[in-house]
Amino acid sequence: MHFVITSLYNQLIQRVAVCVPFEESTKTFLDAFAAVLKMAGRGRMVPCACLGLFGVLCWVWVSFASFPDDQLPLEALDAVDRAAFQPQSALSEMEFSSISSYRGPGNRDRRINKELPILLWWSGGLFPHFPGDSERIDCATSSCLVTSNRKVQMYKRTASIIFYGTDFRAYEAPLPRLRHQTWALFHEESPMNNYFLSHGPGIRLFNYTATFRRESDYPLTLQWLPSLDYLLQPVAVPLGEKNRLRREGLAPVLYMQSHCDVPSDRNRYVDSYGKCLNNKPLPENLENTATATGEESSFMNFVARYKFHLALENGLCPDYMTEKLWRPLHQGCVPVYRGSSSVADWMPNDHSVIIIDHFPSPKSLAEFLKRLDENDDEYARYLEFKKPSRITNTRLLEALETREWGVNDMSKPNYLNGFECYVCDQENARLAAERTYRKAPNKNQPPKPKMANNSHMGCPLPGPGYGHVTDLPTDDGWLQIWPQDYWQSLDQAEGLESLIRHNESDPSLLWKHIQNMAVSRARGKH
Repeated sequence: MHFVITSLYNQLIQRVAVCVPFEESTKTFLDAFAAVLKMAGRGRMVPCACLGLFGVLCWVWVSFASFPDDQLPLEALDAVDRAAFQPQSALSEMEFSSISSYRGPGNRDRRINKELPILLWWSGGLFPHFPGDSERIDCATSSCLVTSNRKVQMYKRTASIIFYGTDFRAYEAPLPRLRHQTWALFHEESPMNNYFLSHGPGIRLFNYTATFRRESDYPLTLQWLPSLDYLLQPVAVPLGEKNRLRREGLAPVLYMQSHCDVPSDRNRYVDSYGKCLNNKPLPENLENTATATGEESSFMNFVARYKFHLALENGLCPDYMTEKLWRPLHQGCVPVYRGSSSVADWMPNDHSVIIIDHFPSPKSLAEFLKRLDENDDEYARYLEFKKPSRITNTRLLEALETREWGVNDMSKPNYLNGFECYVCDQENARLAAERTYRKAPNKNQPPKPKMANNSHMGCPLPGPGYGHVTDLPTDDGWLQIWPQDYWQSLDQAEGLESLIRHNESDPSLLWKHIQNMAVSRARGKH
């Protein structure tokens, strides 16, 4: 009897380990039962032991049955198809929940969770689902499982890994890179956050991109422009009031920045309330930068008094435009802009922004601003776009009308969820094409590999805010930081490309590969 009960106990332990997550409370319960078994082995309490065994079996049955089919741990779901994953136990404690979510009009995907491809968010802090680390998503044409749990990295069903550009580091990349997995890049931030992505060897590692460049697969160019109505809002401070403030001594131009040492080298001066070039005290109630980030009324009313806003981006790259540009347009102030070289492509009309690079010197720009400050009619022309009929840029209008994501718009997904679904639909299409090809390779073509190129990011080498780099002293702080950072990022991009080409599994070997390439170059072999 003792042998039979002990055997049943051992089988029970194995069955519980397969069926449900084996938590400490479960182990404690079963260990207590084991003590009863020992007593039963000495000829006592056999009836109690049998009754206890029956109770435990009931508990296991209820616990296992309490999971709906689409909420079972993946290990239990895939027990019938163990060839689907390597290793098998990686997700033994993780569940993919089925939620009531928006299903696109073309989505007829009725597969259960264990049949769906997995998308892994490598940057867990950006995972756009709460409160867990895993979710099912039903997109425009197909469905996927998404997770931030890195245990699934080596799964055969993990079809794509999504990276946040700011967090991407060559020496932390998930290696080896598996042949069946694609890489997707989400990077809406400044190019200064990661120049790795501005080099061909770096950006070519990704198959799908969502960046501020219009050429990316899922463009985020107008991420800082919520809507057309945002531009059309009436002028916050009428011109007559601005002129009155000017007569009382308010400067015509505002410059407010708190991030000083940046690759664009934005060093100009007017009334400066931020930490950079500060020559005016900021009102105490506005010292918290959150008042600007949240566009609180106290902050917006304060900055709207100025005729011109010096709008200098922290990084220079085509299509990289932030609130520094759109906020003054919203308020009815004129941006004096340096940033995206393609900014004119996105303006409401051809007379709504003053582009610094169109002037040969700061002096000529200052003279132009002075003339506008003294001529109300000429100044007012820059605000004519506040009338809908004066917004003549069809590219801007079409982009706002057709973009798939929204800003503070509940009728559309945010761009994180939107890009996630873009990758999901792309991957399901790719996997379907691969299956079709494998079934009849003589009749079908394999899916064409997709690769990003330099137009998806491709930001230029940083240059000084004014003048030529050769005019700067060798000990200049900006010179010692940003050009070096740019070229070191190229080394890391080439190093990671080498690691992947050699099928390395240890990203810490990056520095060795960079060194080897440097030696090869010195010998004229690279």
